[in-house]
Amino acid sequence: MRRRVRAIGFACAALLCAALAAAMTGGYSEDIQSELGPLRTVVVASARIPAHRPIPAKRIGTLLEVRRVPARFAPTGALALPDQAAGRAPAAAIPEGSYVIDAQLREPGTRRDRSRSTRLAPGRRPVEISVTGAEALAAGGADPAGARVDVVVTTEPGAGGRGRTHVAAENVRLMALSQSGEAGGTGYATPHADAWTATLALTRSQALRLIQAESFARGVQLIAH
Repeated sequence: MRRRVRAIGFACAALLCAALAAAMTGGYSEDIQSELGPLRTVVVASARIPAHRPIPAKRIGTLLEVRRVPARFAPTGALALPDQAAGRAPAAAIPEGSYVIDAQLREPGTRRDRSRSTRLAPGRRPVEISVTGAEALAAGGADPAGARVDVVVTTEPGAGGRGRTHVAAENVRLMALSQSGEAGGTGYATPHADAWTATLALTRSQALRLIQAESFARGVQLIAH
């Protein structure tokens, strides 16, 4: 009899604790909403998603997840449902934890025609170089191909302990930009966050100068016009 009474008592205590926890959680949610405004459903990348590759419908569950955030913090155009991204390709790589925005994604078969971007002026040739700090060019979801950029080189420190920064190529055309490591494999592995590969339309002298800088300089960066 005592065991039965004790069991009933424990069950009642558990129900009471559950009710209190639910009430506290509800109250906390109401407090958050009252301070930050209504919540909105958004889609976030749960893994790094490479550029220019359609997101497979069968991988939606592993690449994307849904979160609820205050509406005022959600970026314009953020997807509300993961299925909205199925079969569409990001114009630039989407880092893990980032919002997935409609403007970042391209529909199959509607990727921008690059014939103009790949057509070279006389005396220029496509040259791939490694650069750092190209996040600003890739931000916002727009494909940066075709942009005009300056290539800025910072040399290793000399005797005075300071490197020299100068423009090695001015107003050149960016033909392609990708995070290093996107070209091979599945593309879902995380590359070095600051490493990028840029294809530039360069003259012979510019190409030689930048290839040398790529090997010996401390850093090579792109600055958009």
